[in-house]
Amino acid sequence: MFNPTRDQARLFFFDAWQKFREQAVLTDLEALAVEHIGRHPEYHAILDAPARNQEREWRPELGETNPFLHLSMHLAISEQLSIDQPAGIKARYEKLRATLGDEHDAQHQVMDCLAEMIWTAQRHNLPPDGAAYLTCLEKKCAG
Repeated sequence: MFNPTRDQARLFFFDAWQKFREQAVLTDLEALAVEHIGRHPEYHAILDAPARNQEREWRPELGETNPFLHLSMHLAISEQLSIDQPAGIKARYEKLRATLGDEHDAQHQVMDCLAEMIWTAQRHNLPPDGAAYLTCLEKKCAG
């Protein structure tokens, strides 16, 4: 199982973005990361300045979004969709995508549920609850 440190994850995004900007050959995972980065132009300047942003902290209590966490969640969702795990996520995502008319907006809706599942698991020191994740998505589909 791939379990990078915070610094390794950040370096992955910095390197993928730099390789893309230099028109170098990307791995499949780097290409997927760059696809998500492309949908987030607000992160481009951050990724263009690794020395300034490698150690930077983004504080949610100040209304800041950690771009590396956000992009990592996009990658996690892409992986989940590619293998339909938890089982049923792909169908719920497709329903959201059709309803919203936009793949990226649908991913952000899924991300809300993923973040909630992770937060709950961490808060209660429990394993992630895939059923609760799918229920959250089902509510988003219905509403």
